[in-house]
Amino acid sequence: MNERNDAVWRDSAAGLAARLARRELSAREAVEAHLARIAAAEPTLCAFITVAADAARPRADALDAVLDAGGRPVGPLHGVPVAIKDLTDTAGIRTTQGSALHADHVPATSDLAVARIEAAGGVVIGKTNTPEFGFGAICQNRLAGPTRNPFDPALTSGGSSGGSAVAVATGMAPLAHGTDFGGSVRVPASFCGVASIRPTPGLIPAPGRALGWDTLATHGVLARDTADCALLLGAMAGADLRDPTSLFGDRDDGSPSRLAATPDFGAAAVSRAVRARFAEAVDRLERAVGPVARRHPDCGDAMATFRTLRAAQIRHAYGPLLARHGERLTDTVRWNIEAGAGITADAYLDAQAARTALYRRFVALFAEIDVLAAPACGVLPWPNAEGEVTAIDGRPVETILDYLGVTAIVTLIGFPVLTLPMGDAEGLPFGVQLIARPGEEQRLIRLGRMLEREAGFVHRWPIAWDGA
Repeated sequence: MNERNDAVWRDSAAGLAARLARRELSAREAVEAHLARIAAAEPTLCAFITVAADAARPRADALDAVLDAGGRPVGPLHGVPVAIKDLTDTAGIRTTQGSALHADHVPATSDLAVARIEAAGGVVIGKTNTPEFGFGAICQNRLAGPTRNPFDPALTSGGSSGGSAVAVATGMAPLAHGTDFGGSVRVPASFCGVASIRPTPGLIPAPGRALGWDTLATHGVLARDTADCALLLGAMAGADLRDPTSLFGDRDDGSPSRLAATPDFGAAAVSRAVRARFAEAVDRLERAVGPVARRHPDCGDAMATFRTLRAAQIRHAYGPLLARHGERLTDTVRWNIEAGAGITADAYLDAQAARTALYRRFVALFAEIDVLAAPACGVLPWPNAEGEVTAIDGRPVETILDYLGVTAIVTLIGFPVLTLPMGDAEGLPFGVQLIARPGEEQRLIRLGRMLEREAGFVHRWPIAWDGA
């Protein structure tokens, strides 16, 4: 790979956007540099289901023509390549949802999040790998994968936005879209050493969602630093009246943040190795921002609540698919759908009441703090060959979801989360969740940029992919 290409794929999204706007670089050159990087890394890492070279090149040429004609950049992402998780529709580009059932599906229209990325000038460079329908701890399906951790290819990248995390961690894309239900943006970010934001549900609207008031799942962003996360988030954010949850405005008042920390919310399954790494992270936070309180609300019923609500929604969405194509689905997908069988209306509404009570307990805690830190996963990356997590520190877990407890609890309350890598020089990546009140993404972005500058919470290039 030549030096010019190398300089392009290493650049931040913000730096790339500035160079493109100044015409120091063309959109076509940016796309070609990242396509070359994908060609070098993809056979080993399996981050993509579809590389959209045939769509990206003419899109880049059209953007270059705007500037050649004397026009202004079409938006803040003008010419910047963006990878899109393959659960999300992209017009004219294959969208499989990680399933052989949709191996040849090419949507006619794009999801609103993708349309906004393109309206901001972004170039969709490909569709990243995900477990079938996003269900599974291993980023693998019958079309592609497993997506391999760039720090150790025997290990998992995390699910279900693992392809997106690997793409940005290794320079195959400066920005990537993801989705997060129980931790599907945050866990891969932690495992692959990149930053991510799961925003307040509704900040990125989902007007096509069948359950309009659902706030368990949301679009999210992955990048190599906080500023780049903010750039992609800004492109996708904004109200849409078709989504009844999309009415949040920015509530950050600019005040200094009071921090607290919890390794497990008093309820989540967390390994000894994660507890040790998190203790190091809290020490680093205290050196940067001062005392960090050890606090969490009562979360004793949180995991049972999450399991019930998640299972009911999956059963509602995918039950007919199980009836028609059960034998063609992966074991993990079948397990997820079958978990919702027999949930009564009373059980579902009891879970919603418990979720509401949990939310109000967090609101009470956040009257005294501004940001709560927690690990971004209950375990460190494990071998792809081992499949789902069935035990932690040798002790069996109740369900294959339990390693996600530290992220699932935050999903329930709908608070926004910035995930940052610790940036250690050696060893596997480790990510920390920073949680704020709904609508306070800018508080997290301010804090994240400070921690990157002053406390070393930064992306590091995987040695094997630092210059390959």
